[in-house]
Amino acid sequence: MKTLVIGGSGFLGTELLRQARGRGGRTDATYRSRPGAARVGAWHRLDVRERGQVEALLATVAPRVVINATSGGADWAATADGSVHVAMAAAKFGIRLVHVSSDAVFSGLGRARYDETCTPDPITPYGAAKAAAETAVRLLCPDAAVVRTSLIIGDGGSAHERLVHELAADEREGALFTDDIRCPVHVADLAAGLWKLADSDETGVFHLGGADALSRYSLGVLIARRDGIAPSLLPAGRRADTRLPGPLDVRLDSRATRHRLGIRLRGAGEFLGKR
Repeated sequence: MKTLVIGGSGFLGTELLRQARGRGGRTDATYRSRPGAARVGAWHRLDVRERGQVEALLATVAPRVVINATSGGADWAATADGSVHVAMAAAKFGIRLVHVSSDAVFSGLGRARYDETCTPDPITPYGAAKAAAETAVRLLCPDAAVVRTSLIIGDGGSAHERLVHELAADEREGALFTDDIRCPVHVADLAAGLWKLADSDETGVFHLGGADALSRYSLGVLIARRDGIAPSLLPAGRRADTRLPGPLDVRLDSRATRHRLGIRLRGAGEFLGKR
């Protein structure tokens, strides 16, 4: 099976490519600025904001499956329009699409636990772009798998882990919020779930979040302890006391997806070695 990972040079894309090495078949990957270090069938430069580039690449590579793991943040042209371009090309050439979305599509207002049936109600530009992308993918590619995930953690390389180190070293201003609740997932578990979907004919919305719901501060404490950093060095705060936009309590309920796919998603307490 030939697969194309869009966003292969990113944190999630790198793990997808690492796991691809033992799978057989061929996996190509795209990058925007520079190719990643992973060995792949081929690296392709791509700006998803350019519809013509996307269509031309998918026509040339002709994969059976595309995993769209790009993250353009609040850049609407990349996160929303770019996802539309990928979905349009996938639909045109009959390519299966696995699209990675985010728990940022939810507001955290009125409820805390969100399962796969919940309707997006974003309150940030990033969440709105991700929600728009979901709508486009489901309309253009009814057979696609749309995967919402939460904070992605690894073994030292994620943005969240770097933030903890920078805050502890007083290299960055800010605080870890005690009232901002998420369900962090290990990048290896998330990538394995995405590959399982890529290999299947499953369609619809899926949630791949970790088993534990905890605050960004509690997550930071676990990361600090794992890495030998004194938790007392981490500044704590409350998002509710700031003007920073964003949902407070979004607990991604992944039970239906775990049962449907027959997979296990560890909680942060397990994969960070809770003490």
